Amino acid sequence: MPQNSSGIIITGMKIAVNAWFYESLHTGSGQYLRHLVEALRQLAPEIQLELVTPRKRDDLSKIKFEQSDFPRAAQRMKADLAFVPYWAPPLACAVPLVVTIHDIIPLVLPEYRGKAQHRLYTSLVRATSANAAAILTDSEHSRADIIARLGVPAERVSAIPLAADARFSQVLTEAEAIRVTEKYNLPEKYVFYLGGFDPRKNIETLLQVYVWAGIAIGDEYPLVVSGSPDERVAVPGGKSITLSEMARQLEVDDCVRFIGRADEADKPALYAMSRAFLYPSRYEGFGLNPLEAMSSGVPVVGSNASSLPEVVGDGGWLVDPNDARRMAGALIATCVEDELHDRLAQRAVLHASKFSWQRAAYETLAVFNRVMNAR
Repeated sequence: MPQNSSGIIITGMKIAVNAWFYESLHTGSGQYLRHLVEALRQLAPEIQLELVTPRKRDDLSKIKFEQSDFPRAAQRMKADLAFVPYWAPPLACAVPLVVTIHDIIPLVLPEYRGKAQHRLYTSLVRATSANAAAILTDSEHSRADIIARLGVPAERVSAIPLAADARFSQVLTEAEAIRVTEKYNLPEKYVFYLGGFDPRKNIETLLQVYVWAGIAIGDEYPLVVSGSPDERVAVPGGKSITLSEMARQLEVDDCVRFIGRADEADKPALYAMSRAFLYPSRYEGFGLNPLEAMSSGVPVVGSNASSLPEVVGDGGWLVDPNDARRMAGALIATCVEDELHDRLAQRAVLHASKFSWQRAAYETLAVFNRVMNAR
């Protein structure tokens, strides 16, 4: 049997790929699919990766595509494997199925179970996951969740880490730094947050950190948040308030700046110019934002919950997500102690270099090959 340069045995596989998110580069699923397909084609050009795309894009079409159109296309093209790169495997598929489950947040966190139609959809994909010949996920933490919550045999679930785009490790030019600084009216020095604003992101703790840190570093290192001040965040009691209202209530509005949603092209510079990346999230299936920051040479100060210790390693300072005071202490030390900051920054770059799309492709290909051999 022929081998590729990596040493993995290649069997001339034809793989049908659910490409629903292929054009959706603003989504994590879209970026994952693009990066993985490109890396797989470079690693093993002898494999046929056939992208199956939908004709229509709406909620009803999505379910029909996932449950009917895609598995039929896989069978029609006589694929050896069907690959679904997000959590939506078909209930029935005539060819062996490999699915990527990035996380199972709706099953782990009650506040994400949503409306009846969302619960119905989650129940569907939960039931269909049992049919998969193999399941890929992004971290050991997510792997443990999947095994425990979905009842899938451990040998069928593989943790394959994601990677940051190579542009986050490129050297920032002076011209780019000036352009982005002027565009967002950035302070000379700052701490950065980029991520979502849903409940698991722990935004109240994000701002509470500056209740404690603001006196010491608020003037020199204000918190720059990639988001609108009118963005609403949930608070206890089922209510929500805007980010600016929360900052005023916590009395940190003088040292927190909201710059609006950052454009994708500007993110490498926004990371690279920051002193530290603050990330107190309570739950992450992987945590790509911290990895992007570390690839940019920026230490992470944040939460020790879920998969974040796997991603951050020794490239940051992680504490209990409920302990804003201790997180503030870690942030102050990282900002004002040059030796500590530089040591963490060096570790961040080194640890981030362990994650690559070439590695992800290699390990994904090994799973594909294992499923093929099992046939």
